Amino acid sequence: MAPSWASPSALALTSGTRVSLPLALALRPRPESRGPRARLHSSTAAACSSWSRPLLPELAAVSPRAGTRRGAGRAPPLFRPRALMTTSQIASAAFTWGTVAVLPFYTLMVVAPNANITKRTVESSAPYVALGLLYAYLLYLSWTPDTLRAMFASKYWLPELPSIVRMFASEMTVASAWIHLLAVDLFAARQVYHDGLKNNIETRHSVSLCLLFCPVGILVHVATKVLAGAVGRSH
Repeated sequence: MAPSWASPSALALTSGTRVSLPLALALRPRPESRGPRARLHSSTAAACSSWSRPLLPELAAVSPRAGTRRGAGRAPPLFRPRALMTTSQIASAAFTWGTVAVLPFYTLMVVAPNANITKRTVESSAPYVALGLLYAYLLYLSWTPDTLRAMFASKYWLPELPSIVRMFASEMTVASAWIHLLAVDLFAARQVYHDGLKNNIETRHSVSLCLLFCPVGILVHVATKVLAGAVGRSH
């Protein structure tokens, strides 16, 4: 006689009686009848089996186990060196800071043309050296093998407008041209200012025009000088 602790499924298997699959499933102990150790074993087995499942494509791409060959499946580097500023950012910064750098000189020549601080500041060559270095750097960044070809495109080795327009499509080229204009305009404004001090002529309006409209500022200064001379001779 079988012991009382034997389960019905065990009796069926030991007796040699053939049991159908539905009957065997029905005779299998229910999960709630299992002890704590059995439930712990089943949960551990389920957790381990989940690790053997294939990873999703998006997870497998970054998994360190994705490749077994040397160099395959390596994680991306934590730090990838890159440039501090892009070409567009350099051009924008040069455009802004170049404009800001010349404003104090124009302000002194317009607000206090006869002050000693204005005379000493205008005499300095520091702004022209700084603008010259900045212009050379921007010119180096904007220079391409086609620059000379664009500047001297005609058969007479003269610049042509369509080529210059294409060349100025680059932000770096425009920034370098702007720094070029700032340096030349400031130099012209200083010449107008010195000529006004020498001949005792008002130059505030002429210097102001030299900031953005340098040829007009020079023309206005010449006209002012002629008018001042005519008024002086009449008196």
